[in-house]
Amino acid sequence: MNDLGRLEDLPADYVADLRALNLVPLWPSLRGVLPPQIPSRQTKATHWPYKTIKPLLLKAGELTPIEKAERRVLVLANPGHGLDKMQASAAMYLGMQLLLPGEWAPSHRHTPNAVRMVVEGEGAWTTVDGEKCHMERGDLILTPTGLWHEHGHDGDQPVIWLDVLDLPLAYYLEVSYHLNGTRQDVLPGRGERAYARGGVVPTPVFGRSGKRYPMLRYPWADAKAALLSIAADRPDVDAVQVTYTNPETGEDAENILGFHALMLRPGQTLTLPARSPAVVYHVIEGGATVAAGSQRFDLVEADTCCIPGYTATTLSNPSASQPAFLFLADESPLHRKLGVYEVRPDNQPNMP
Repeated sequence: MNDLGRLEDLPADYVADLRALNLVPLWPSLRGVLPPQIPSRQTKATHWPYKTIKPLLLKAGELTPIEKAERRVLVLANPGHGLDKMQASAAMYLGMQLLLPGEWAPSHRHTPNAVRMVVEGEGAWTTVDGEKCHMERGDLILTPTGLWHEHGHDGDQPVIWLDVLDLPLAYYLEVSYHLNGTRQDVLPGRGERAYARGGVVPTPVFGRSGKRYPMLRYPWADAKAALLSIAADRPDVDAVQVTYTNPETGEDAENILGFHALMLRPGQTLTLPARSPAVVYHVIEGGATVAAGSQRFDLVEADTCCIPGYTATTLSNPSASQPAFLFLADESPLHRKLGVYEVRPDNQPNMP
């Protein structure tokens, strides 16, 4: 590649004339925005151990009442993007949220899509668009763009969950905002009951939901059962993984970020190819070692890490007797819509 020239090579008065007219010469910076072979990435491989987050989150519960906080969250910020930007990756925001017994986080809605992955505790619920979704460990609950949602807690122990939003993208596009609302009336019907069995959906004569997001709560019990069933039925399959989808369309559960659950058999090591989207790994049950490039993270239950895109990743289950179960969030739906989704399969795992 020929030298494209540097900004310093240009006369200072010429550069000043350009800047005065809000003009910038492209060629000195061309390879910065269009590098050869692989994109430049600010996202760094980062590990957030839950044992260090939980006491600080509980301390936040002592320091700040819910009435002042509205949402009591510690953001899992990626140092590659700068902590002030509150990004886990280019398009993903992560936060650990705390709700104490008797608290109510008031109803609001916002333009970014969000999901909640329940980390620990019982007795909490999220009402989304009038549907009351009970929160149990490992459950995935959607709060899609524009839908009213609120959180409440009828139990006696703290409840903590992992928030995943496409907030960085909405903020970059200058469309990020929220509206406050009043407490919702709970409506009849729960999506996880209507769509409780794979391959069957309510017949239109009885009435489909008519909603863009007909299923809002994805119980962990169902996802775990599906993974165990796949593993038993297909011992030849290396990557035992399911994707959370819209049960009426078969598309991703939300339209920007993708959400998945993965099982590692006892003692298994699984190498995943380099893909364009960044990936978040969160341990629901068991433990896992995540190795990417020169980075290696030993994750225990409730730990979270983020791996940048275009990075081959090896997952290992250190237990010789128990499977490990992970929740994955990535930017794959967005990449597919943009036409930039890419896999570089040096070591493609066997998948069903």
